[in-house]
Amino acid sequence: MSIPNTVQAYRASLLHFTDDPLHNVQGMQWHEDGLLIIQDGRVLAAGDYAQLKHSLPEGSSIAHFPGKIIMPGFIDSHIHYPQTDMIASPAPGLLPWLEKYTFPTERQFQNPEHAAEVASFFVDELLRCGTTTAMVYCTVHPESVDAFFGESEKRNLRMVAGKVLMDRNCPEFLRDTPESGARDTEALIQKWHKRGRQLYAITPRFAPTSSEAQLQLAGELAQKYPDTFMQTHVAENKDECKWARELFPQARSYLDIYDRYGLMRERAMFAHCIWLDDTDRRRMAETQSAVSLCATSNLFLGSGLFDFPRAQEAGVPLSMATDVGGGTSFSMLQTMNETYKVARMGGTYLPAARMFYLATLGGARSMKLEGTIGNFATGAEADFILLDPQATPLLARRSARTDSVEELLFALALLGDDRTIAATYAAGKLVHERK
Repeated sequence: MSIPNTVQAYRASLLHFTDDPLHNVQGMQWHEDGLLIIQDGRVLAAGDYAQLKHSLPEGSSIAHFPGKIIMPGFIDSHIHYPQTDMIASPAPGLLPWLEKYTFPTERQFQNPEHAAEVASFFVDELLRCGTTTAMVYCTVHPESVDAFFGESEKRNLRMVAGKVLMDRNCPEFLRDTPESGARDTEALIQKWHKRGRQLYAITPRFAPTSSEAQLQLAGELAQKYPDTFMQTHVAENKDECKWARELFPQARSYLDIYDRYGLMRERAMFAHCIWLDDTDRRRMAETQSAVSLCATSNLFLGSGLFDFPRAQEAGVPLSMATDVGGGTSFSMLQTMNETYKVARMGGTYLPAARMFYLATLGGARSMKLEGTIGNFATGAEADFILLDPQATPLLARRSARTDSVEELLFALALLGDDRTIAATYAAGKLVHERK
């Protein structure tokens, strides 16, 4: 292979996935001494240094990071940027937490300056934790969407976001109408969807805060703009499920509410999915609607434990998410820690390789973005991170005593945090470096 002169080359151990290791043991690609070659923000080649080094033009500069691991940036499939300032707020459950903290905090995002300041901090925090793509909830205010996408665009990040739709069962100061919500959403789609690396998600907060008329219009937009995303919450909490059934008595289940309005399809991301039944899971697999696993917030709010065996048996697409501010960390490594424990409490063992898959290629597949992000396939966007197994004294000590890649990845997942991210790159450019 002839490599042009205008390339960037990075040498370290190399990790990425070509398939789900649950189904294909060859799905994990590990190169102890690896090389990642990038041109114009995209992956040109990735593999063993010994095999690829001769393809580089003579005199090429190689950034060498001995002892580090290069891997694709993390993909967080469910997070609320307006909740950054209310993370770690005490409440006895989901619904009182929304009333006391979430809604008053979100009220401030009608102020574009406030929204921009929070968006800037939020994006900094994502990058510090190695997250290069996220599916982001804004607030009901269009200004909050402009602020977030403006911050993401400045740094040339691949992000998905949307204005929350909410026309009932919420404070008047956060309420839109079916018509205004649809009008604002369509205008934002036309302004931001596929502008550079920005992508739009139609975003009904959850069924209880949208009327039938609002869900109907959201479904019409989802049909009119089939390459947009759709994101919402479902079956997170028993009280919420009971409330949804009371509000929509004609629906077979909570999930069926969304199905009736055409909101189950490819690129639809449903957060939580704890209290689904087998019919729901089969429907998710049929429509290729994806689950966003939110272990940290499910534990924090006492919502319940996700059923891995039944979801896997049904073939439901799975991804991983922090769910800040119900989640208490922006770090996908700390989220792996909690996801592992939730799985164990339900009788499932999650290997580290599977967790790293879910946080990268699994997220990309769930979002129908495989080939764009999530691994080092030729032509993929060069969003990647540098992991440091010596980031803390304890992690360094444990890493030195590992005798397999699985053991090393497990130590990173259970002991790692934002300090483990030595650097973050977006489209081949350095966007965060740990001092």
